[in-house]
Amino acid sequence: MAKKLKKGYFVRGQFVAEGSELDLELKRELKGTDSLSKTDLKRESSELQTLGESLLTLRQDLVDKLSSAGHLPEILIEAVEQAKKITNFEGKRRQLQYVGKLMRKLDEEDVQVLRASLEEQESGSVHETQMLHLAETWRERLLQDDATLEQWHLSHPSCDLQELRALIRQARRDNKTQPSDISKGLVQRQGKAYRELFQMLKEHLVTETSHETKNTTED
Repeated sequence: MAKKLKKGYFVRGQFVAEGSELDLELKRELKGTDSLSKTDLKRESSELQTLGESLLTLRQDLVDKLSSAGHLPEILIEAVEQAKKITNFEGKRRQLQYVGKLMRKLDEEDVQVLRASLEEQESGSVHETQMLHLAETWRERLLQDDATLEQWHLSHPSCDLQELRALIRQARRDNKTQPSDISKGLVQRQGKAYRELFQMLKEHLVTETSHETKNTTED
């Protein structure tokens, strides 16, 4: 009995059986689709839409950096800027949909770079918050205990110790205000020295951390 022939066709001299993996792949190419399912495509579209909306919060210096490197098209930048200006809910929703549409036209490399920039911004925000909390902690310790001044100086020898002492003394004097005077609005709850002390501590913490990060990167 003659062997039944498989149904198929030849492509560049190679036989392709109907229903085979190669057959399905070639048909997908002809249709202009890929192997992603409708669910995958919908999820990817949703992620790009969300990423596009996140661009509204991206710092200008990062936007300029992406633009100069060719990762952020001018048309997308303009669409994002326009979305920032719209206050009407429905109008903003339609504009953001347009932003999402433009996002879906980007190359995968551009999308990855945009994600990295947003992560860089988020990382910077977290670091800044940590520095603020650390400065607040040092300020309260310095105001409560004289021994903390020596600890601070050992950790941060570049700080102007004389100026720091003066701010601490003044902040302590300002904080001795009577509660009755505060309730009457006669004085501020925290004086100028209290705020300046915080700024001084924060600037030293941020500056020293930046230097450490730079040195680590160079090494």
